[in-house]
Amino acid sequence: MTAAIRAEFRKFFTTRLWWGMAIAIFVSGILFALLFGFLLTGEEATGGAGPGGMPTGTDEQIVSSVYTGGLGVGYLLTLTIGVLQIGSEYRHKTITGTFLGVPKRGRVMLAKVIALLGLGALYGLLSLAGSVITGAIVLNARGFDPFPSSDIIRTLALGLLVLGLWGLIGLGAGILIPNQVAALLIAVGVAWIVEPLIGFALTFWDWGAENIAKFLPSSATNAMINAVQNSPDEVRLEWWGGALVLALYAAVLAGVGSWRTVRADIS
Repeated sequence: MTAAIRAEFRKFFTTRLWWGMAIAIFVSGILFALLFGFLLTGEEATGGAGPGGMPTGTDEQIVSSVYTGGLGVGYLLTLTIGVLQIGSEYRHKTITGTFLGVPKRGRVMLAKVIALLGLGALYGLLSLAGSVITGAIVLNARGFDPFPSSDIIRTLALGLLVLGLWGLIGLGAGILIPNQVAALLIAVGVAWIVEPLIGFALTFWDWGAENIAKFLPSSATNAMINAVQNSPDEVRLEWWGGALVLALYAAVLAGVGSWRTVRADIS
């Protein structure tokens, strides 16, 4: 099992993709910490009324959002890594060699899952390294306590898990949509555009806003990292509820995809 996991990491780190994404995630963490640090510490955000669509929240939520703002870009990138983790195997016909090297296919898929969780944690650390340093400087300059409570540490730890779980969602999408390019476009398009639009549309339907919107993946992610709210009336899960919902999405997609890969004919 250890050799299979090591092989999955080696496949990823022997491409140029890993350092390109590492730079992108680190820089996005810095830039979003700067952006959110200045936007969310203004009077409109801290006043609680949220005029002009400005997100609102407690001091703790503002600090959490500043530190985790870059994860919005980070989870799209780990989603992409998840799709490529299996899509490139089929596209470049390396899946046959992979299964010949490790004949037990379930072991291969488990190795991919563990590798994606590890990559999510690694990229999460890079994102938070940039955002926490930058965000703490901005928050301190704007008169905010950079660490108002110990819950901030929990939020930072959950941020690492968020990226790993989105990687597993990408793994499932990469298996269930055979064409790699189509899988990338659909997965990123749904996560970045379609799902947020559905969440926004549900705000105009009271029952949907209270009972459906909070279970969408992006809403579950915001609950995990205790981000600021788009409106005072937004219904949100507890942090542990958000973690369970996002883990369920990852488990279902990665589980169904792995089951299909284990049973499918490979040529």
